[in-house]
Amino acid sequence: MSAESVSIRRARLGDVPAIVAMLADDHLGRARERVEDPLPAAYYDAFARVERDPNLTLVVAEIEGKVVGCLQLAVLPGISSQGGVRGLLEDVRVAADCRSRGIGERLVQWAIAEAKARGCNLVELLTHQTRVDAQRFYKRLGFTASHVGMTVRF
Repeated sequence: MSAESVSIRRARLGDVPAIVAMLADDHLGRARERVEDPLPAAYYDAFARVERDPNLTLVVAEIEGKVVGCLQLAVLPGISSQGGVRGLLEDVRVAADCRSRGIGERLVQWAIAEAKARGCNLVELLTHQTRVDAQRFYKRLGFTASHVGMTVRF
């Protein structure tokens, strides 16, 4: 499996279990995701909300019919930056057995091109401070550390 054979397409309802499995496959995801059979309905409800929102696009990377990666692009119109539109990348994941093959890079490049096509003047992302491998990956793709992120949980 290599990045050359990857196709990127809009996620479908049947992809939800593979997406959740990738989200759960790290030290942070294990604590917050519930990989069960059947999956909790909350995941399918969330998928439906994403599908209804024209500013959200959830895509998967697929090789030979197998989902091997995913990401969500949010297009956020705003007043700041002279009414600029920003793209926000979320939930960028590649299946553990497919990492270091260029699949994540293809996904991010796709998202950047899509954000430009949709009028965004920048693309941002958040990555947890403990994900140092992810930070190196994003820096290699040209992202720079520019913000301090803060969270309030409910």
